Amino acid sequence: MVAVVVGALVLFALFFLVRSCNDSRTDNALREYNRQVAGIATTSRQTGERLFEAMGRAGEGSPNDLFAEINSFKATAEQSLTQAQDLSVPGEMVDAQQALLIALELRRDGLEAISQDIRNALGDEGETADAAIEAIAGQNQAFNASDVIYKARVQPFIKDALDKAEVTGQEIPPSRFMNDISWVSPPFVASELDQQLSTGGEDGDGNTRQSAECTGPGLHGSGLNATSFGETTLQPGTSNRLTYSDGQRFLVSFANQGENDEFNIKVSVKISRSSGDGETITLQKTVPRVAQGETVQVELPLTEEPPIGTALNIAVTVAAAPCEEKTDNNKATYPALFDQG
Repeated sequence: MVAVVVGALVLFALFFLVRSCNDSRTDNALREYNRQVAGIATTSRQTGERLFEAMGRAGEGSPNDLFAEINSFKATAEQSLTQAQDLSVPGEMVDAQQALLIALELRRDGLEAISQDIRNALGDEGETADAAIEAIAGQNQAFNASDVIYKARVQPFIKDALDKAEVTGQEIPPSRFMNDISWVSPPFVASELDQQLSTGGEDGDGNTRQSAECTGPGLHGSGLNATSFGETTLQPGTSNRLTYSDGQRFLVSFANQGENDEFNIKVSVKISRSSGDGETITLQKTVPRVAQGETVQVELPLTEEPPIGTALNIAVTVAAAPCEEKTDNNKATYPALFDQG
């Protein structure tokens, strides 16, 4: 009888020891899964922050620079998804894992689509640019959906699994990819990209209007007055010798020569080789409102080094206002040659 009792006690002890070891392994697996998801989620959130910061600075650089940045964000999003796919997933975390993969796939796919549209969105106004801007706004809806999935599914599923296992002291960080819901609006996207939709916009006072409609009766139009770079006023028809230094600015002066206030007038400077090969450097800025008779001076920093010692053309354009009929005085082309400062 003593032997039987001792044997039973040993069996009970072994049972509870094995159970304790299993519980400990399960708890550690849950903690490790949550730790790795937290790292992936934080990286993904930071990728979103950098994406929208970069798009908000679109007017300060070239379309190719922004395209390259977005491609790097896409690569990071792909890496985050791969890391999530390779996780060792405890049975209790299967539902959280499925939701996590859906959220990360939406972010990866959204960045892929935006990288394909961004250069068209930053091109000249027209249907092509409008379609690209609207496509980007549509992809931002996918980012919003990924945020909802992460907050409504991933975090609650992880918390539920940890609570059921009585695992405490764990942080489940948020992972909001898009911090401003305004990015799902095409006019907002256009504004942040320093662009102007050809089918709509705002009048400077926050009122939506159709940019294809006249702002009032009478004449409409702007006239380009002058363009300078540093201390040099550019002259058409003759080679302009310019000295490049980082951050030097173009100064474009134009006047509202019509009989109405005009809104969202985009000014662009494009630097290209006279031979026609190579990439074009594009500088753009949109003036929200130009009163009747007002003269505006627009500063456009040259943040990218142009080809040095090469024959170039500098094309300056003041976008036509709705109902503007005379546009030949809205633009000028200046032959130029840059020296290193």
